[in-house]
Amino acid sequence: MKYRQLGNSDLNISEIALGSWLTYGGGVDAGTARDCVRQAFDSGINVIDTANVYAHGGAEEFLGATLSDYSRKEYILATKLYFPMSENDRGLSAKQIHKQIDASLLRLRTDYVDLYQCHRYDDETPLAETMQALTEVVAAGKARYVGFSEWRAEEIQAALDIPDVVRFVSSQPQYSMLWRDPEAEVMPLCAANGISQVVWSPLAQGVLTGKYRPGDPAPGDSRAASPAMSGFMDRLNDNELLTAVQRLRPIADELAASMAQLALSWVLRQKNVACAIIGASRPEQIIDNAGAVEITLDPDVLARIDAALEGSIQS
Repeated sequence: MKYRQLGNSDLNISEIALGSWLTYGGGVDAGTARDCVRQAFDSGINVIDTANVYAHGGAEEFLGATLSDYSRKEYILATKLYFPMSENDRGLSAKQIHKQIDASLLRLRTDYVDLYQCHRYDDETPLAETMQALTEVVAAGKARYVGFSEWRAEEIQAALDIPDVVRFVSSQPQYSMLWRDPEAEVMPLCAANGISQVVWSPLAQGVLTGKYRPGDPAPGDSRAASPAMSGFMDRLNDNELLTAVQRLRPIADELAASMAQLALSWVLRQKNVACAIIGASRPEQIIDNAGAVEITLDPDVLARIDAALEGSIQS
């Protein structure tokens, strides 16, 4: 495993992070999920990413129980808030930030998280209120650093313009070969202000692994075939996209890499990306994904990737 500094923090994080959206505490049975966490540690992964809303608290509860077997110094723990936890509990108000961090810490069985992230921007709460509450959470020792997910450049800049509050060190956007929107504005702004990218869906919900072939049913052991985890995979009906992804296979073969490793190494080529979050449902996926850190893509390979995906890239 290789490691990178997370923004203007003292966190040295693995280039691959283990996520828990749709999987742990939900779509993956507990025994297999524990095996995945064990394999992540064995592979040198030290970042565990979750959110209060994942499995409606179930992911945090699972991780709290599972991570109790490990020293707290062995891993970097990140969670989030914003989405509804009840009819009245949502958003980034000061009340919610203080309430939800305490609830997350209780489920996670820890005194602090290393990274507390705003899962989305809250248009209904003054940004100054959000930033002051996050500052209080850090001052209280409940979070070491703060970040955000899927904020627009103007929202990030507005937070940077508020004086005497805690500074963000991380951004968590969707980013992959197929979804490049953060490159235009978010990455340059973040790079200039000590904020790293911790990207989600670098494999495009598994599409970039090449397992989904045009015209064929989804493999029985895939996320798309799982009733609990297939709700966000509408692009699998796009045969033109799936055909384009298959054109990447010869490129991966020439590099002696899996399709997943090719996709992850493409994301990690960006200096502003600190790590890529994977969502593994089997330990062997983690072993494969971790191997991406050893792959370097030269300009010719990058150009061939762009040519293969022409017409399928969203940016």
